[in-house]
Amino acid sequence: MTRTQKTIISLLSLIACALVGSVGYFGFHTYQTYAERPLGPSVPQFTPLGLPATWTTTPGTPMSSIGAVTLAPTFPIPATSTPAPICGGTGVMTVLAIGADSRSDTYRYGLADVIRVVRVDFSYRRVTVLEFPRDLWVEIPYISDNLNGQDHEKLNQAYLYGQPGDGFKYWNDPSAGPGLLALTLNVNFGVVTDHYISVNMRTFVNAVNAVNGIDLNVPNEDYAQTTGLPVGLHHLNGDQALKVARNRTEGGFARVENQNLVLCALRKKLTSPKVVTQIPDLISSFQNNILTDLSPQQLSQLACLATQLPPGNIKLVSFPLNLFKNSRIYDPVFEKNVFIFDVNFNTLRDYVARFHAGTWPEPTTTATTGDNEEGSEVVCE
Repeated sequence: MTRTQKTIISLLSLIACALVGSVGYFGFHTYQTYAERPLGPSVPQFTPLGLPATWTTTPGTPMSSIGAVTLAPTFPIPATSTPAPICGGTGVMTVLAIGADSRSDTYRYGLADVIRVVRVDFSYRRVTVLEFPRDLWVEIPYISDNLNGQDHEKLNQAYLYGQPGDGFKYWNDPSAGPGLLALTLNVNFGVVTDHYISVNMRTFVNAVNAVNGIDLNVPNEDYAQTTGLPVGLHHLNGDQALKVARNRTEGGFARVENQNLVLCALRKKLTSPKVVTQIPDLISSFQNNILTDLSPQQLSQLACLATQLPPGNIKLVSFPLNLFKNSRIYDPVFEKNVFIFDVNFNTLRDYVARFHAGTWPEPTTTATTGDNEEGSEVVCE
């Protein structure tokens, strides 16, 4: 008997008891407490640190990335009436989604191979996923005491430095790697997250296999080159889906496009009639293999929303490619020049502010892909 089945039976029993008195009320209250309890340490509610007046750059920091931290939108927000949220949600939830490159069953180590900020809107029934390149040279709080004063590293290393593996855990907050990565995104780009979910490679493979694989469509020759698959429809198991998602033979941005294809295919499978009824059991099966501070109740709300999203209301978006320039910088930790993206952080902060406000990307109802001055965008059908 699965944990979900046990919970359902227990709940029915408690409701029956409630008919005869206060014992039933106490039991229901106990169930509610369990359902609302986060499955892991929560992300702290950070106060943006900003940059002190005496702050100076780390030697070699690209000048285009320097700028004062601001969370204030630089655009007008129209006043409109907001529909009532569905599925028991509370309006907008922002989740930091992390794909760790660890293949073990634990989360003691690993870099953040995939970094996505997910804006879930229960009122307008929209999900928008913003990708952050891992090769951004950023300030990472709390690491300088452990790295001889070095306070800048690549964005994906913020996750590793917060994890509890031997030689790391550079800050003591219970949220560990996800929390330090969330703080790093906040300090550098003004990202504000409510929750996190981290999945390592082994769990991803098992999750895809648990739904009997995904059907991935390679739409054209460009995608055939980046994915390594011929044009057409392919049924992939977990290992094959992971291989496509990690393929970077055509560069980091091409890998993001591969990941978008995989995510859209996985989303389509999870909302299919045969699979949607299995979601509670899937959540139960994987809750001990996924690092998250979401509660069972919130996971159920997200599963409910997934079944009610209109076509085209899932968008996978990236910052405009023309903002980024390939560069290299000397890393004192590795004692060598490393590859990074040189980009104006103030520009990225403006996009993030609009993303949080729900004004970027603009809502559409058609399945489109493209790259322009407003960023690269994929709409899952």
